[in-house]
Amino acid sequence: MAGAFGFKGCQKIRGPQIRNLLEAKDFFLFDCDGVIWHGENAITGAAKVVSSLIRRGKNVVFVTNNCTRPRENYVHKFYRLGFTDVMLEQIFSSSYCSALYLRDVVKVPGQVFVIGCDGLRRELQEAGIPCVEEADDPDATIYDCALAPDVKAVLVGHDDKMTFLKLAKASCYLKDPECLFLATDNDPWHPLSGGRILPGSGSLTAALEVASGRKATVIGKPSRFMFECISSQFRGVDPAQCLMVGDRLETDMLFGSNCGLDTMLTLTGVSQIEEAQEYRNSDQTTNHSLVPDYVVDTIADFLPAFEDGI
Repeated sequence: MAGAFGFKGCQKIRGPQIRNLLEAKDFFLFDCDGVIWHGENAITGAAKVVSSLIRRGKNVVFVTNNCTRPRENYVHKFYRLGFTDVMLEQIFSSSYCSALYLRDVVKVPGQVFVIGCDGLRRELQEAGIPCVEEADDPDATIYDCALAPDVKAVLVGHDDKMTFLKLAKASCYLKDPECLFLATDNDPWHPLSGGRILPGSGSLTAALEVASGRKATVIGKPSRFMFECISSQFRGVDPAQCLMVGDRLETDMLFGSNCGLDTMLTLTGVSQIEEAQEYRNSDQTTNHSLVPDYVVDTIADFLPAFEDGI
């Protein structure tokens, strides 16, 4: 669709160009961290942008790889930060989509061994997915701990209480070729204040891939499955009428490209325009899938378009 407006990939747009794009699209997919908010602070103008899109009859959904909280908690956070129009049905997290995959796609016939936070477990439990209960003695080791007999899937998400024993148990379960190996997402790290980083689900998945000699099936972005979840719950979703807005080239832009969506990079998060330009100019054609169609400084750049009466 980018060509319809005469832009090459990775071009910053503003004013009338943004207005034309917003008029042309019916479905908007937003990442959350770095696009809608930073931690407990909303991006300036983001709440007004979301409200304005919804009031104008546009479909708005939120697609996040953050698997640490159930969707109900996301609704509370949106409301707390001033997004009063957001409903549970608009939120698609990697934990929620993982639960749908286990319940509706593979119909897992046994228990799931979870490496992840309580929020991930809650989403699985609400979907009726049985999870292995952790009840090991604090001094237990892989030599003497109990292993559940009916584990049919291992699911890896963000786990700030990751232990060597969890890694070893998961490796044992995955020796069974019939045991599924899933990951909520493959995000390697997340930025923290002061220049620090937080290892992401992808780093834990990588450790288990090495230990087990297997590759995980990724549920969240950039996998297509998250978009399939959206399409199954919203009628008539046309990829050509969608715009994916995110802050990370390797997840959000690649997700949009994998799903046939136009993509927009906002510069309020992880990736910057210089990185996108490097991918655009790369001789490796696979890197071109990481290049956004459009770039804005912030989604607050949408606001003048609403004032002009789209």
